[in-house]
Amino acid sequence: MTQEPIVINAPPSKSLSHRTLIAAALAKGTSEISSILVSDDITRTRNCLTACGAAIEEKNGNLIVTGMEDGPKGGNADGKHKGEKPHELFMHESGTTCRLMTAVAAAGHGTFHVHGAPRMHERPMGELTTALVRLGTKFDYEEQEGFLPFVMKCKGYTKKNVDITLEESSQYLSGLLMGAPMADHDVTITITGNKAVSWPYVALTLRIMEDFKVSFTVEQKREGTWQETPWRCVKGITPGTIRFVVKPTGYDCSDYRVEGDWSNASYFLAAGAVGKRPVLIKGLAADSLQGDRAILDILSQMGASIKVNFDGILIEPSSLRGIQVDMGRCPDLVPTVAVAAAYASSPTTIENVAHLRIKETDRLAACAKEVARTGTSTEIREDSLIIRPGRLPKGHTIDFTTYGDHRMAMSMSIFQLAGIDVSLDNPTCVGKSFPGFFDEWNKIIG
Repeated sequence: MTQEPIVINAPPSKSLSHRTLIAAALAKGTSEISSILVSDDITRTRNCLTACGAAIEEKNGNLIVTGMEDGPKGGNADGKHKGEKPHELFMHESGTTCRLMTAVAAAGHGTFHVHGAPRMHERPMGELTTALVRLGTKFDYEEQEGFLPFVMKCKGYTKKNVDITLEESSQYLSGLLMGAPMADHDVTITITGNKAVSWPYVALTLRIMEDFKVSFTVEQKREGTWQETPWRCVKGITPGTIRFVVKPTGYDCSDYRVEGDWSNASYFLAAGAVGKRPVLIKGLAADSLQGDRAILDILSQMGASIKVNFDGILIEPSSLRGIQVDMGRCPDLVPTVAVAAAYASSPTTIENVAHLRIKETDRLAACAKEVARTGTSTEIREDSLIIRPGRLPKGHTIDFTTYGDHRMAMSMSIFQLAGIDVSLDNPTCVGKSFPGFFDEWNKIIG
């Protein structure tokens, strides 16, 4: 007899919630945003946008966003009040807020003090700030060059061309793309460097810009000439062969519904594969541009039984095997896959994830150390993580360290399905992206 599935409603997408709020705040007029994620990180972005001049109110569970008149404004925006303090942009621990809002604020006028929690001050920003200097922004670093905290003096994007690498984060490009429509002229952003990570997040940015009526083109170099390419046809970035030309159109207001989050659904999809009962996830777009939709392909390669239908995504208990997988496009899934790999019958190698070292914590080291607490053998190489499964210690209590990292807390919870008594040092850190996680997770373990 087939067991009834556990039904889970996917939370709204964090990535799309950030981008939708920013687009609505930059738009002329008023937008109504529904199904937006309520979390610590989204609150940081919301607070930064109101500091820059947007008005955001709650109404019947939706957000009513009235855009800034002429783009972001900081202290001493008009140059008349010399003693006026910079506007505060406090990022706390939200890397997405920091990278997107720093670039967006630089597209405005005025002075901004950008700072955050201690870990945020350790995360590199030099690639982005160097690009913004080329566009006309001036930085006064309070501690180390290329890192928060700093004060930036902005007169908009005064130059027409800028280069950026995507070796550390695709969010640098996303921030520049979102700021560029506020310029007085076309802005061309060319991708340089040796490699590019997380292209799907750039696709999400372009989708939101298109939905809010920004005009832009994507051009690829073929036989020495730049040729326009439909952006949805781009599946990845080769540095030196792609650039983005953004028109000075600004944004139009729009009523917008945020789709479900594949990143935060990944824990429940993994639970369906390694647990005792099938799990049905509702609210996910099967054709989503979110890079973390890759969890379906990864779990399928590992042997999971997955069915996509009108009710949602159904995943059933399965015997998993190890795989070799490049996760450069979906780094947020690495903790989920690392834990699922501990349930497999053979080793898993997760490749192209060196950039995990500059997440909320050194997520590469954290995954290796915490998964190893279960007796699983783990090994870190320069840009990869190897998981060699053993026998999971059913009936044992294991104290896991979260490092204040929401994804570590949620992924380590999956070990409960092996009969391990999971103890987390800081379970409340899930509030960064998914405050209701444990309410939903109790349906899995209940």
